[in-house]
Amino acid sequence: MKLALIRRQFSATGGAELYVQRLLGALTAAGHETHLFAEKWQGQAQGVQFHSINVHGSRAERPRNFAEAVSSELQHLRFDCVFSLERTLRQDVYRAGDGLHRVWLERRRQFAPWWKRPFVGLGAFHRNMMELEARTFDPANTGRIIVNSEMVRDEIAQHFPGFPQERVHTIRNGVEIRRFTGVSKAKARKRFGLEENDFVLVFVGSGWERKGLPWLLKFMAGHCDDPHLKLLVVTRDRMRGKIPPNVILTGPMPDVEAAYAAADVLTFLPIYEPCSNVVSEALATGIPVITTSFNGASELIDPGINGHVLHDPRDMATLGMCINHWRARGNAGPVKTRLPLDLDLNVMLTLQVLELAGRGA
Repeated sequence: MKLALIRRQFSATGGAELYVQRLLGALTAAGHETHLFAEKWQGQAQGVQFHSINVHGSRAERPRNFAEAVSSELQHLRFDCVFSLERTLRQDVYRAGDGLHRVWLERRRQFAPWWKRPFVGLGAFHRNMMELEARTFDPANTGRIIVNSEMVRDEIAQHFPGFPQERVHTIRNGVEIRRFTGVSKAKARKRFGLEENDFVLVFVGSGWERKGLPWLLKFMAGHCDDPHLKLLVVTRDRMRGKIPPNVILTGPMPDVEAAYAAADVLTFLPIYEPCSNVVSEALATGIPVITTSFNGASELIDPGINGHVLHDPRDMATLGMCINHWRARGNAGPVKTRLPLDLDLNVMLTLQVLELAGRGA
């Protein structure tokens, strides 16, 4: 097949782009002619033809302008299947990896201070994103949709009931399992100045408000009298306010697997995440996960077996109980996960949907 893949920004070395890298590699290995339409990219992907999409305008205008520019470019070319990882005007397959913008705004209102709530979602950027999203989820504009969690599937059914559910495919995120196994715990702890008897929580992610880091910092500030409870924070965010002394900031890490190896539990409390990769990465490492029901990756969690799911990220009491549960468990070995985590399966299932769309089925 001759395939067009749409992604506004592509990096051949960025960890967040691992899915796109592996998919592009699988497409070319399977003999498909693959074209990538992007505003900008770093590095090269072997066998992939790049198409530069020049976009101008303000932050509010750029997503819409990119969608229109791609649509104009595609009019002059013929493809068997157009696969978009962005909200665009027309595509055969759309991967809703970012979830729904309107649900994200609902969560922001839910957790914002009362005086901020009337202002959440105002402005041209959000208006343009909502309009673009409505066009993307119009069944006349999109043939099939790939979601990475049942949570997002349900959100589409609720907010866009006109889109046929039989054209929505759930394909969960995957990770390179080998990358997250076999890292020495002792060496990783030494690297971060942690002691053998420390009980270590880890947070991985950027996006201060969305991913719940303020509540974790609040929890740690209330447990400064516990000398062996530590929080390892892997983020590129600029931290705000006073950081509790039991919190260790690493900055961004290309080898984030070392942070998971050093930790006992991933604590990740987002107010909205379609399906966070960090959950799969932690489970692949073998450590349990404490996350929220607003995270589609919570569907990977069997409470008490490989983690816990909070219904409110502000619930410090329940968070403490969950942490104590895993602390009391001690060194009982890696946790087990019943759902597959392998990235190769994700890529294989995605290829099947693209081939289905390419045949017009």
